Amino acid sequence: MSGSENILEIENLRVHFPVKGGVFRRAVGSCKAVDGVSLNLKEGQTLGLVGESGCGKSTLAKAVVGLVKPTTGSVRFRGKEVLRSGRKSLQEYRRVAQMVFQDPAESLNPRQTVSAIVQEPLEIHNFGKKSERNERVCKLLEQVGLPASSGMRYPFEFSGGQRQRIGIARSLALNPDMLLLDEPVSALDVSVQSQVLNLLMELQNELGLSYLLIAHDLAVVKHVSDMIAVMYLGKIVEIAPAQELYSNPLHDYTKALISAIPVPDPSHSRKKIIIPGDVPSPINPPPGCAFGHRVSSARYPESIGKTLRMEEIEASHWVLSCPCCIN
Repeated sequence: MSGSENILEIENLRVHFPVKGGVFRRAVGSCKAVDGVSLNLKEGQTLGLVGESGCGKSTLAKAVVGLVKPTTGSVRFRGKEVLRSGRKSLQEYRRVAQMVFQDPAESLNPRQTVSAIVQEPLEIHNFGKKSERNERVCKLLEQVGLPASSGMRYPFEFSGGQRQRIGIARSLALNPDMLLLDEPVSALDVSVQSQVLNLLMELQNELGLSYLLIAHDLAVVKHVSDMIAVMYLGKIVEIAPAQELYSNPLHDYTKALISAIPVPDPSHSRKKIIIPGDVPSPINPPPGCAFGHRVSSARYPESIGKTLRMEEIEASHWVLSCPCCIN
């Protein structure tokens, strides 16, 4: 899973949070939010990352931009390790790698005007004079479909979709090369979701951006992603080109997610695969395949003690080599 055109390379990334207990609040275990993830994002493309809520998608994104410190692993941007470099290098990396958060109501400071919010990255990175920053803010707001006069207002005066446009404008302030989109439309009305997704695609074509798009709904990423990775309980279980993943899913978890996508034609129906059981705890995961344990697979014992690795079944189609979940 490598190539010369990769803008982002994530290798064996782990993010384990300590679980403390007892009178002295000592570490008694760890929550394995991200557990050995390897992904590549090619320049100018969109990598969709999907999975159920709580599988570690957002933690992975925050680790990639340095908001969460990874336990082990490597994150390389244009071939250069970024998370273990000096403060100056990390600041430069954050200029070219920006994040759009899930809930625009929470990610925008309600005490600041829109102009101050969008202008803040420019001030932190000492971009030009005040007049140049003001001009840049007006241009950014118009670029995301808002009038320049919006800068004088406060976030609460806007709808959810408009607030997310403000968040996107802020992320574009420093001319980044890559955006990490953490469920950018999940908090929006269905009627607004397509508008924001279309805006993101237009910006990608116009500015040559690369996207890591996180979602829990495969339908959201179906038409906007070049590659799709499926994540379950901190691990990647399948990666493939978007159309290949939908037409030929190999992992049982991927098949279940695809079966849950609503069919727009009421005269046609798709057999929905119901996943039994509960998601295992990331604090105390099962010794074998987590999904096989959840569905009580007859072949689950075969996965206990086995090192499960990603295998390339077809060109650019990788799947976790698990006896429980590959038929």
